Amino acid sequence: MSKHPETLALHAGWRRDSATNAIAVPIYQTTSYQFDSTEHAANLFALKEFGNIYTRIMNPTLDAFEKRVAAMEGGVAALALASGQAASAFSVQNLARAGDNIVSSTDLYGGTWNLFQNTLKDMGIETRFVDPANPEAFANATDDRTRVYYAETLPNPKLIPFPIAEVAAIGRKFGIPLVMDNTAAPVLVKPIEHGAAVSMYSTTKYIGGHGTSIGGVVVDGGNFDWEAHPARQPLLNTPDPSYHGAIWTQAVKPLGPIAYIIRMRVVLLRDLGAAMAPFNGFLFLQGLETMPLRMREHSKNALAVAHFLAGRKDVTRVIHPAFHKGLGAERTAKYMPHEQGGLVGFELAGGADAGRRFIDSLQMFYHVANIGDARSLAIHPASTTHSQLSAAEQEATGVTAGYVRLSVGIEHIDDILADLTQALDAAGGAAVKRAAE
Repeated sequence: MSKHPETLALHAGWRRDSATNAIAVPIYQTTSYQFDSTEHAANLFALKEFGNIYTRIMNPTLDAFEKRVAAMEGGVAALALASGQAASAFSVQNLARAGDNIVSSTDLYGGTWNLFQNTLKDMGIETRFVDPANPEAFANATDDRTRVYYAETLPNPKLIPFPIAEVAAIGRKFGIPLVMDNTAAPVLVKPIEHGAAVSMYSTTKYIGGHGTSIGGVVVDGGNFDWEAHPARQPLLNTPDPSYHGAIWTQAVKPLGPIAYIIRMRVVLLRDLGAAMAPFNGFLFLQGLETMPLRMREHSKNALAVAHFLAGRKDVTRVIHPAFHKGLGAERTAKYMPHEQGGLVGFELAGGADAGRRFIDSLQMFYHVANIGDARSLAIHPASTTHSQLSAAEQEATGVTAGYVRLSVGIEHIDDILADLTQALDAAGGAAVKRAAE
């Protein structure tokens, strides 16, 4: 099978339907599956063989999607989930329990910060936030109960690529896997190739690409030795009472290095039920087919927008990977040397008021709480996606009062720049008028 993403997006994990020879993956809109015999059913439930039991745990449509994503990521297996938030939560809860802690980058999506800082804290899992500018900060925050390192490949709003290889290497010395949220950089970066043990996505974004479905997916890299430090990862190396004392690293060894993702499927997904709907899985398969092509256009248009904004006197700062200096430039050159994705941030001279006027003046851009659509999107994070964070927490993530985030779509660049021009002019004109008054 090819290793090229354009080919994998169309062919990996599926060829045809065995019953009808249909080449499109069918939507298996079913809850349950007929067992061949009582022995067959017992073997499935005991994990002596793999097969379909109940759509809360697995589904043929989702299986095709999972295999395709895993192939594109360079992983061994994947698990589709109901949302990106579920993927973030499960990736941690699969290894950490009450009394444990994780070390996370400060540079996070606001919803993930809130999940870690508050919801997981209420469940007894502590999150220690560290600045990714210094990879050693992860080691410094580690103790005997640290189970996971977590970060985003291209975090917004800072848009400075994360030092994946550096932190992954630190984690392996301790027996701690690095989980990478690669939502903003599919195809452009493959975290598993840089040493991450797990890659995850909000498929709602670029994978879907059309703003029609909510979903998430977690990919097991199959490249982490969970048995090297058994005391560090007790949930995979000690008997699980929910499966008659199964030790996951041992129980699935004949099937390959998939202990992490199997436990997530048959324990967390089984018990917490954050299953992706089959129809959503079908829509994500459609999005996946064109994602490599879309990412090129997103990247090209976003870079053009960044250069346009840099030439405006009413824009005080442009945030884009290609515009970084120093450490940010070094990391961009290492992890995203050719294409830098579809996100652009900027700050207006007029601060928060100018930012709001700009958003309200847009005509083609949509004002929505999302990124990664084929269409262009804009939002003011401080009052929306990061609004639940304190001022200090917003500052730590890189959100300022006047910051505006653009998710640049695949429309013609002339139309994108025309809408930005008229909105900026309107915001600036309003500021001039107000000053005169």
